[in-house]
Amino acid sequence: MSDNKPNKVMALYNKVTRLPFGKRIFSLMVSRMAPYFATVKPQVTDLSLNRCELMIKKRKAVQNHIGTVHVIAICNGLEMAMGAMAEASIPKHLRWIPKGMSVDYTAKAGSDIRCVAQVTPEQWQEGDMLVDVKAYDSNDVVVVQGTIKLWISLKPTK
Repeated sequence: MSDNKPNKVMALYNKVTRLPFGKRIFSLMVSRMAPYFATVKPQVTDLSLNRCELMIKKRKAVQNHIGTVHVIAICNGLEMAMGAMAEASIPKHLRWIPKGMSVDYTAKAGSDIRCVAQVTPEQWQEGDMLVDVKAYDSNDVVVVQGTIKLWISLKPTK
């Protein structure tokens, strides 16, 4: 971002996470903005410029027929991590919208899952932008990796 003042999402995260259960409260707030995210009960564990990390607990509601975390639940977590990162990081004169997601399943997801979305500051330019997303099990093995494609454009002038 061109100035050092955090945008509304980053400022909210910084404020709320100072409270007891602050990360859980922030995660619920983000899930209310896009209610489908709440289906996996994600918890944002770290949000900084150009990076977001969240956890999905392995529980019956997110498991598939073989008892691992279902890849669609993981994709849901990756998309929430991307969205929180984008909202907290995008330069003020730009806006974003997702265009697609491409992922590979690289290992069984047999534990709680850590979802990470990350970009570099230089990527915030008009046009297509690929956000690197990875999901890790509790042993730091990558279980899903890929990209979420965003369309970055100028905000309309008011």
